[in-house]
Amino acid sequence: MKFLDQAKIYMKSGDGGNGCISFRREKYVEYGGPNGGDGGRGGDVVALAVGGLNTLIDFRYRQHIKAENGRPGLGKDMTGAAGQPAVIELPVGTQIFAEDNETLLADLTVEGQEVQLLVGGDGGHGNAHFKSSTNRAPRRADPGRPGQELWVWLRLKLLADAGLVGLPNAGKSTFLAAVSRAKPKIADYPFTTLHPQLGVVYQDGDEFVLADIPGLIEGAHEGHGLGDRFLGHIERCGVVLHLVDGTQEDVAGAYRTVRDELDAYGSGLEEKSEIVALNKCDALPDEDIEMRRAALAEACGRDILTLSGVSGDGVEDALRQLSAIIRAERQDETETSAAEAARPWNL
Repeated sequence: MKFLDQAKIYMKSGDGGNGCISFRREKYVEYGGPNGGDGGRGGDVVALAVGGLNTLIDFRYRQHIKAENGRPGLGKDMTGAAGQPAVIELPVGTQIFAEDNETLLADLTVEGQEVQLLVGGDGGHGNAHFKSSTNRAPRRADPGRPGQELWVWLRLKLLADAGLVGLPNAGKSTFLAAVSRAKPKIADYPFTTLHPQLGVVYQDGDEFVLADIPGLIEGAHEGHGLGDRFLGHIERCGVVLHLVDGTQEDVAGAYRTVRDELDAYGSGLEEKSEIVALNKCDALPDEDIEMRRAALAEACGRDILTLSGVSGDGVEDALRQLSAIIRAERQDETETSAAEAARPWNL
């Protein structure tokens, strides 16, 4: 299945049904009268977050979503049937933006969350509605109101607890494959990862979702390489694991390149908790590891982990640190939710 994280679609709610002009004609009723029913209401357009989806590929060829129109009213005071709503099933983590691609309309973060995007048009009144003491036989019926229409952008941001960042060939895919059952493409050339990959990690009785995104290069925020659009998939992460290839000479420069791209992207990535690790240490002698670890520590101002996704050295320590930060983030969210639930209403 091809990964697609952005799509533009057209939505239209259903038009209301027209009202009916009708009169009773019964054999043994001396006086007839109006009995035209009202039109049915048009269907709404609803967005629904469902599990089991992780791409917007369904909207590549299905770009027009229309709800059903309401049925017209009938004689014998029969109201027309309401139109069926159009339910748009979206992956959890999808954001819906207006046509300007900046105004956020909805953010689907929980499975089963439902958001009404467009309201169907009301049905028109039949002539029975206009009957009065002075107008006994009205010959008026209203047309149904038109539905609403809107172009929107769908943007998918994967829900992950931790994210992997680094230059191309920093060993991110190898690390993800080593700690989860994910099967990312691994090769000895840059940009083997062309779209985000997710893996579930089990560590010390806890589990969390780890996201691997394509590598960043200098100028990614200007469109170089694969660009920085995929950074949106780690905006919701609580912590970032920054992998630096230990086999290259300038590890400090590699770290600063990625940090500059994170800062240029913004959206809170520059403020997220970060764990920095020197990767591919299985291919280095001990003296080179210490020298490059010291240079990297000086560049980022924090302790540096050493690990190897191939041999597994240091992987457990990295996972424990990730798990501890994620556990603390979840506890803070739980306490915040409990405090908001216990807050008294302001009458």
